[in-house]
Amino acid sequence: MHILIAAIGLLGVAAFWWYRMKAMNDAAREVADVVGRVQGNIRRKRLRNQAALSPLTAIDDPVVAAATLITAIISENGPVLPQREAVVRSVISEIADDKKTDEAVVYAKWAASQIDDATIVIDKLAPFLRERLDVTERNDLLQMVNRAAQAGEQPLKISDQRILRLRQKLGFEVN
Repeated sequence: MHILIAAIGLLGVAAFWWYRMKAMNDAAREVADVVGRVQGNIRRKRLRNQAALSPLTAIDDPVVAAATLITAIISENGPVLPQREAVVRSVISEIADDKKTDEAVVYAKWAASQIDDATIVIDKLAPFLRERLDVTERNDLLQMVNRAAQAGEQPLKISDQRILRLRQKLGFEVN
């Protein structure tokens, strides 16, 4: 009888430890799943950021860069309506011929629609423009942004932070 009780006791201990190991295995599996999900989220976010920047990395012309920058800043308050597009077109036509203006405005509208935040556009394109434009051309760019925002039926209020950031990224001294 005592052998039977010892055997049942050993089976009980074995079952207890088997259940305990199974629970630890499940917990380890859950931790691994969470870690995998976190790594996947980080990877997806990095890919989304790269994809968001891809329309900007393809820009190699200062006219297209200026049009994209202006369009991104004025589209922050809503979509670029035909009146605003005409204003951007007229501002860009001051520095480019008609064919180049059309190309720049079409690309700018597409690129601005792909990127949600004007800050990203400023951070990416302003250094590109700073390298390729002299001081007077950079001043002209700032005036073009202001004219594009002020023209139309309703003048847009561009955030002071956006203008300061743009001035800073273009290489101007900011107080």
